[in-house]
Amino acid sequence: MRLRAGQRLRRNDDFRAVRELGRRIDCGAFMLTWCVRPPDRPAGPARVGVVASRASVGDAVHRNRAKRRLRTLYRQHQHLVPPGLDLVLTARAALLRLEFAEAARRFVSTCSKLPPLSASNA
Repeated sequence: MRLRAGQRLRRNDDFRAVRELGRRIDCGAFMLTWCVRPPDRPAGPARVGVVASRASVGDAVHRNRAKRRLRTLYRQHQHLVPPGLDLVLTARAALLRLEFAEAARRFVSTCSKLPPLSASNA
C-alpha cells in the first residue's frame, strides 16, 4: 500500500519548515524531526517525508533501500503518529545494518515520545 499524496511532504518549503521549526529525536539509525502543522495548512492525517543523503547513507542502491525501509516503518505504524504533525525521517547508514524488527522497535519507541495533539494545539 502506497502513501497517498495527503500523507507525504512534497514541497521543499514543507521540508524546510519541519527542519527549521521542528524538534529532533535521534534514534541512532535514523533521525525523526517533527513539528505541528501551521494553522494556515489544512488539518488532517500526519504527513511524512523521507530523506537519505549520499554522505550519510552511501550510493543510490543503499539510499533507496534505506528510504524504502523508513517508508515501510511509517506505513506499518502510522496509527501511532498523532494527526496534524509533519515528520521528516532522515536515514543513516546504521539503518541498513539493523534488523528490520529492531528498526521497527526504535520507531515505535520514538513515536511514543511524540506529543498528543489536543484541540488547543491544532
